Amino acid sequence: MKLTFVLVCLFLTSVLFGQEDLVTVSKVLKLMGTRFEVTVVAQNEDLGYININEAVAEITRIEKLISSWDSDSETSLVNKNAGLQPVKVSKELFNLTERSIRISEITDGAFDVSYAPMDRVWKFNGEMKKMPSKDQVTESVAKVNYQDVVLNKEETTIFLKEKGMKLGFGAIGKGYAADKTKELLISKGVIGGIINASGDLTTWGTKNTGEKWMVGITNPLDKNKMFSWLPVIESSVATSGNYEKYVVINDEKFSHIIDPRTGYPTKGVKSVTVFAKKAELCDALSTAVFVMGKDSGIHMVNQLPGVEVVVIDDENEIYKSKGIIFDSSK
Repeated sequence: MKLTFVLVCLFLTSVLFGQEDLVTVSKVLKLMGTRFEVTVVAQNEDLGYININEAVAEITRIEKLISSWDSDSETSLVNKNAGLQPVKVSKELFNLTERSIRISEITDGAFDVSYAPMDRVWKFNGEMKKMPSKDQVTESVAKVNYQDVVLNKEETTIFLKEKGMKLGFGAIGKGYAADKTKELLISKGVIGGIINASGDLTTWGTKNTGEKWMVGITNPLDKNKMFSWLPVIESSVATSGNYEKYVVINDEKFSHIIDPRTGYPTKGVKSVTVFAKKAELCDALSTAVFVMGKDSGIHMVNQLPGVEVVVIDDENEIYKSKGIIFDSSK
């Protein structure tokens, strides 16, 4: 789960050509089981709300495609046929799965699109009072293996080799929805906006007054303060954090972000913020870096063109990839 840990602020950095005839319209909604905030720049409020309704319809469409909870979704159909037979799917779901497998490969399985079976062991809703047994944890990851997801490009089919395997897009789906919604609104002539999926966000254009979209990265010692501001210009950002969703057992805190290779919660990192062109990639990599840890995670990001990362560890120390320059003056 991505947290609303990156706060989007409209900070006046420069006034571009007067655009007084435009307005900025925002709406907060609950979609895909999380908080979405859609902001658009439009000629008037009525048109802005029409644009927002179009965004909501697109996000809802994507949820019906990728949800593993919706028994009628294509993803659920693939999961039901695990170990039995390939399932023909839409080109859209096929391509998303293909990209997810590529990210799984790049991260050596720290991000794994087949992670879904793990959700049976760790509960972060307050009901968990004791550690799961070693056997339970081992069993939870026994069917997690992106290498057992078989794609047939000619037939556009997906086959999960082992019965009990599941595709799960929880660590990439909100970013994908943000990207697709942005793409739709741009095609409708919307000149600027933000799609913020609970901290997974993407931007384009500027505010109606010419303000740049900026993200403030929260100071780990005070959630009400920012330690730095960074511009997000025609780009995206996503944050994974353990501030709000965790479980405490025997006075030990366990993060909700699980290592799909071991089945155990991650340790050592408090938050990860990734910047890239696509929100989909930011979404997936923020989880992967959290799992990999600061050293391996930052090293990986430094090898990826157009991707940057900020990591805050459990000691509240801040680390960053080579392309990040902080501005703490705002």
